[in-house]
Amino acid sequence: MLEEVNTNTKSLMQLDASLLDRLTSNSGDLLEDEELIQVLANTKSKAAEVNAKLIAADETKKNIAEKREQFRPAATRGSVLYFSIVEISLVNVMYQTSLQQFLELFMRSMDDVTLFLRGSKRVANIIQTMTYITYRYINRGLYE
Repeated sequence: MLEEVNTNTKSLMQLDASLLDRLTSNSGDLLEDEELIQVLANTKSKAAEVNAKLIAADETKKNIAEKREQFRPAATRGSVLYFSIVEISLVNVMYQTSLQQFLELFMRSMDDVTLFLRGSKRVANIIQTMTYITYRYINRGLYE
C-alpha cells in the first residue's frame, strides 16, 4: 500500500512537472495550442484518479491502525510474560529462555485461537491461551 501511495504521488508530481514544462515552453496563444489542452485534460483526469487512490489508501491506513490497536492488549501480555520468563534465569542460570523460544509460544497461541471470533473476544481468547501455553511450558521446564 505504501509503495502504491509513493508511486501515485510521484506520478502526480511528474504530471505537474510535465504541465509546467509545457506551459513555460509555449510561446504562442495558450488556447490555440491543441497539445497543451490535451496535456491539461490528461493531467486533470489522472490527478483526479490519483487523488481518489490516495484517499482510499488513507482510509485503508486508518482501518489497519484501528485493527492493530485492538491487538495491543495481547502484545502487552506477551511482553509481560516474556520478561517474567527472562527473570526466572535469576533464580538459576539453567532456566534461560530465548526470544525465539518465546516467539514460538506466542505464535502457537495465535494459531490455536479460533479465527471465527472477532474483536475483543478473540483478543481475550489469545491472552488466555498465551498465558496457559506459557505457564505449561515454564512448568514443564521447572518441575519435570
